[in-house]
Amino acid sequence: MHRAQRRLLLPAAVAASIALALTGCGASNFGGDSGDSASEEGPIKIGAVLDITGVGANLGVPEQNTLNMLAEQLNAEGGIDGREVELIIKDNQSTEDGAAKATTQLIENDDVDLIIGSSRTGPSLAMRPLVEAAQVPTISVAANAAIVDGSEWVFKTAQNDLVVLERILDDAASKGYTKIALVRDATGFGEGIADIITELGEERGITLTATESFEPSATDFTAQMTNIRAADADAVIIWGITPSAGLAQAAYVQLGVNKPVYQSHGVANDAFFEAAGPAADGVIAPMGRLLVADELSDDDPQKPVIDQFIADYTEEFGSAPSSFAGHAYDAWLVGTKALESAGTEPQALRDAIESTADLVGISGIFTMTPENHSGLTADALIMALAEGGRWTLYEE
Repeated sequence: MHRAQRRLLLPAAVAASIALALTGCGASNFGGDSGDSASEEGPIKIGAVLDITGVGANLGVPEQNTLNMLAEQLNAEGGIDGREVELIIKDNQSTEDGAAKATTQLIENDDVDLIIGSSRTGPSLAMRPLVEAAQVPTISVAANAAIVDGSEWVFKTAQNDLVVLERILDDAASKGYTKIALVRDATGFGEGIADIITELGEERGITLTATESFEPSATDFTAQMTNIRAADADAVIIWGITPSAGLAQAAYVQLGVNKPVYQSHGVANDAFFEAAGPAADGVIAPMGRLLVADELSDDDPQKPVIDQFIADYTEEFGSAPSSFAGHAYDAWLVGTKALESAGTEPQALRDAIESTADLVGISGIFTMTPENHSGLTADALIMALAEGGRWTLYEE
């Protein structure tokens, strides 16, 4: 494991949310007793905890759409081994407290066999101790490596922040940039990013010269961008999600920082362009292949899967899916494949997820191992260029 990957450190807000969710829960609720879910009769229950409202809605709503569509498709085909799949989606309102409460409800009241979620890092970290204690296989659709570092029951489908930063810094080094400034999300998604940049940058002759942070609900970035402009770095990384990352980009251009900009994979949707406007042009961001599907070669193994997903989603919802919808697709794919092979007995299901190999999805080709619960390497990422209101393949 790369030493830049963080250990699980729960912020105070997350720890408080977990304590609240655990209040009144006896040992029988979290002892790994599979109860009725171990029975191979009746519906298979899949729960999901998503950021459907609040600051993460640009992620959670397309994820919700995707899961509803896939559940309907699967049940129309006869379910899993003739058993209907019951999908139970809960809105965490983009909060750690909401994620902890929703997870507890899925475990205690709904007796789910598998959980998907959450959309963002903070809520996913709030879920982790609960599902680990209850021994419920869980697949997050968020990015931070801390979600799965050292986990037994938690997996995830979004590309790790570590490999995203490797791609960014490799490109920066190839262009001779030696000074990088960072403007980051102040939540769990941005925690530890400065440390990773410092470590990876040392290997590449790059120094982190300034760091600013912002809340995901922020709309005014004047102070941060004024300080970044004064830092006079060779390039800047803006690390956040839409819409705040797009608004930060607009402020960056408006205040005349006038340096090359990299964004994280948190902007891999069309909503980034709505928030940033013309200021988006020229931004470079690592992401999966979904948003550049029309530029993929015919021999790319992901192309047929991505093309079919785009067609199905667009027909169902009237617009193309985002990369976050793709993360939900992958979580559903990994989870249902494991359910098909192992059934609903918790340990067998967990082991089947961990044995996932060469599974072609939207975000990449997944191979899970006991040491790697995200299943993706840097090969899952391409570099994309924002140009004319869309993402295109960037020629490195």
